[in-house]
Amino acid sequence: MKKYSLEITVFLSGALTMMLELIAARVLSPYVGSSNLIWTIIIGIMLTSMSIGYWFGGKMADKENDIKILSNYLLISAIATSIIPILEVIFIDILAQLSNNLIFIAIICATVTFGIPSLLLATVSPIAVKIKNNNTENIGATSGRISSLSTIGSIFGTFFVGFILIPNLGVRNIILSCSILLWILSVYLFNRKDKKYYILMIVELFLIIGLNLLGGYLFKLQNPEITRDVDSEYSRIWIKNVKLGDNTYKTLQVDTGLESYINQETGEMGANYLYYYDLFEYYNKEAKDALMIGGAAYTYPMHYLKKYENKTIDVVEIDKTMTNIAEEEFGLDKNNPNLGLITQDGRSYLNYNEKKYDTIFIDAFKGLNAPFELTTYEAMQKVYNSLNENGTVITNIISAIEGNHTEFIEYEYSTYKAVFDEVKVFKVNANISNNEEQNLILVGIKGNGNINTDKEEYNKLLNNEIKNFTSDKSIVTDDYSPIGD
Repeated sequence: MKKYSLEITVFLSGALTMMLELIAARVLSPYVGSSNLIWTIIIGIMLTSMSIGYWFGGKMADKENDIKILSNYLLISAIATSIIPILEVIFIDILAQLSNNLIFIAIICATVTFGIPSLLLATVSPIAVKIKNNNTENIGATSGRISSLSTIGSIFGTFFVGFILIPNLGVRNIILSCSILLWILSVYLFNRKDKKYYILMIVELFLIIGLNLLGGYLFKLQNPEITRDVDSEYSRIWIKNVKLGDNTYKTLQVDTGLESYINQETGEMGANYLYYYDLFEYYNKEAKDALMIGGAAYTYPMHYLKKYENKTIDVVEIDKTMTNIAEEEFGLDKNNPNLGLITQDGRSYLNYNEKKYDTIFIDAFKGLNAPFELTTYEAMQKVYNSLNENGTVITNIISAIEGNHTEFIEYEYSTYKAVFDEVKVFKVNANISNNEEQNLILVGIKGNGNINTDKEEYNKLLNNEIKNFTSDKSIVTDDYSPIGD
């Protein structure tokens, strides 16, 4: 056995385990989202699989102290990893269509899709400890060294895949690379090679590559409406062409929700709630400078710049890839002199911003999840301080008005009331039942307002105000936030 071969294997196995965990979130996000709850499920399933793998690997090591066992487990793990793209299409996608229970889907899909390769990779450490040292006097030192290498590998894998591989290679290429690397480790460790073995391994390699390519082919076959599948530093992004009624829309999807969509023929915004942002001009007729937190495909900023040629808007979007997609796919003109582009986290920008605005728009949902740090009392204080007198904040949230899913609007209404001088709530679609989750518009006004009584065009929107809305919920704070992701 080559010197340090076990140490290299343990290190890489730890790295690959964390790569699979991060990949799991990206693969599952379009079907179940990427909220803290989903992350909790993924981490829990992976740790459970690893625990079983440690136990199973220890049992196998005691029965047969042979590096061939380790080589075989790595080969099986390579095949199990290469099946992930196929399982996304024939299992995850289908299950997500059959059930609306995201927790159930996440648990089952994470277990079936990522449980087996994680379990097999976890067998590496106990088997390596047994092979490395049969002397019980030094078993503690050997076990500590192997555990340390595995953990260091996990740290390396976490940063390497998160900062470098995902935004540059994409999830599908990473899965293929992981599969091939596991195959290489298997061949590297096997200590009784002959001609028949090499032929079998070449066949296995073609099988692994073929399974990955088949997964990509099936995905395109199953989802012809998806024209781009992009992995950025923050999200998995789908660009889709969707037929709605008589119109075809180009859409941008992050996680399970459509972030933006435009009519491909007219270029007009497809999301009705965005038109409620125009109410800024009704509540403050002298408003000129606006800030938008959450750009996505920049459909509203483009509408704003076209409709209000003498006004300016700064857009804070954390994901630079999203901004590039807005330019390439949706027609954003980055060089518009009235447009300011800020690549930064929304809360971070509010914390340190010194510029004053007449209007602040908040539309930072990721799928159906809102970043909690933009929902709190402290965040709204920052918004209030960033507004000029008579300024307004207009926020899109998704919540029910009545029934079992009203917590979001009730908590946010209480929080806004604690900060702003006047708060209003609008229902975007009058035809949707109050018991269903839907787009609601929350308006916070600083000062006495400066109503534009000449703007009759907004009467239709104003008629959808929910009069006398009340809430007995507590204020959301940075310390206590029962809503958001």
